[in-house]
Amino acid sequence: MKDEEQSMKLLRILDSTGHFLSDDNQFLPIDRITKDDLLRLANLTLNETDVEFDEYDEKVLKNQAHRVIYKNVVQKLRDLHVRKKEFADQAARLFYEDYERYRQE
Repeated sequence: MKDEEQSMKLLRILDSTGHFLSDDNQFLPIDRITKDDLLRLANLTLNETDVEFDEYDEKVLKNQAHRVIYKNVVQKLRDLHVRKKEFADQAARLFYEDYERYRQE
């Protein structure tokens, strides 16, 4: 029997602070996130089959900076996750249109 594939957690809330999954698979405080980390998280969100994020809860997050950063990052990654099929379909349509145009030439 094949083991069920576990989802990859990219963002979590622990001890009243937000954390993100770093490139060495460690959770670091969300206020240390860089643009490279954001790009990597976006790529993981688009390429992994199952990713997850802890729900944003301002009552749990005590640090104001963590609230702002975590809320924005989790919203963007969730939106990206929901829309990834749309992005893939759009890319396939663009490729198909180019393919048809070059095939007819």
